[in-house]
Amino acid sequence: MMPRFVDIVNRTISLAGLRVLCNIPYGRHARQKLDIYGPASRSAPLPLRAAPVEPPPVVIFFYGGSWQWGHRRDYRFAAAALARLGFMVVVPDYRLHPEVKFPAFLQDCASSVAWVFKNIQSHGGNDDVVFLMGHSAGAYNAAMLALNTSYLGANDLDPARLSGWIGIAGPYDFLPLSNPNIAQIFNGPEDEKLTQPVQYVRQGAPPALLLHGGRDRLVLPRNTAILSARLRESGNAVETRIYPKLGHGGVLSGFLPLFKWRTKMLKDILQFTSACRGGEYSDAGSDIAAPMLR
Repeated sequence: MMPRFVDIVNRTISLAGLRVLCNIPYGRHARQKLDIYGPASRSAPLPLRAAPVEPPPVVIFFYGGSWQWGHRRDYRFAAAALARLGFMVVVPDYRLHPEVKFPAFLQDCASSVAWVFKNIQSHGGNDDVVFLMGHSAGAYNAAMLALNTSYLGANDLDPARLSGWIGIAGPYDFLPLSNPNIAQIFNGPEDEKLTQPVQYVRQGAPPALLLHGGRDRLVLPRNTAILSARLRESGNAVETRIYPKLGHGGVLSGFLPLFKWRTKMLKDILQFTSACRGGEYSDAGSDIAAPMLR
């Protein structure tokens, strides 16, 4: 069989200087496992620094795949890029359709977040600074966990413990369900609006950074624009970045060393997370206008 493009990409990604732990269970199901990427050592080089080295902030990355396919090993390139920025990166698998449908995959994601808050300190991560991040369907998962308090609440967690969340090319307002496969995945609630992140916008949500490619035709940029506007109207901190020349998969090129020139995504992520850690969003709201793209 011909190798997949993502396999070829990942073979070019060096893990030198990084520590990787694989196949850590966060539940009993075969897909309820996660991988952790982080600095190989946090010990200070000689001469010793006067101040102790702080544990790295944590990013939990949920991958996409229309809730039907995907595996944590495919996102080595993204996890390694974030780890080199100084994050400890957790990439969980979660159950997929047709084995499960809404909301089981969200329950899995919430369980992985609970595992992180309970265990990441023992792996060297900072459980006081935890961000959710996702691409495509993974961005939907991150949005639902950050906005709908019930999923983390079922694990005795309040979304307020999150330092923020980052959605990349996410579907947040995609009714009506015209795709038959997607309609089957979300067939369940009597009110299908309950499947949409925009329905759970509330005051006091964690700060959000919403990123999207302007040429995305799979998940239209209007999803990001609408959610951003709703969050802002509710008094929440939200930043929006539209990369005009990139499509749905193209935004992920920002994680690749040879293609960083195509987008400022990593810089935008680092600036946002630094602002969150610095308390710049302690006063809710944002003065950055969301472009209402169609």
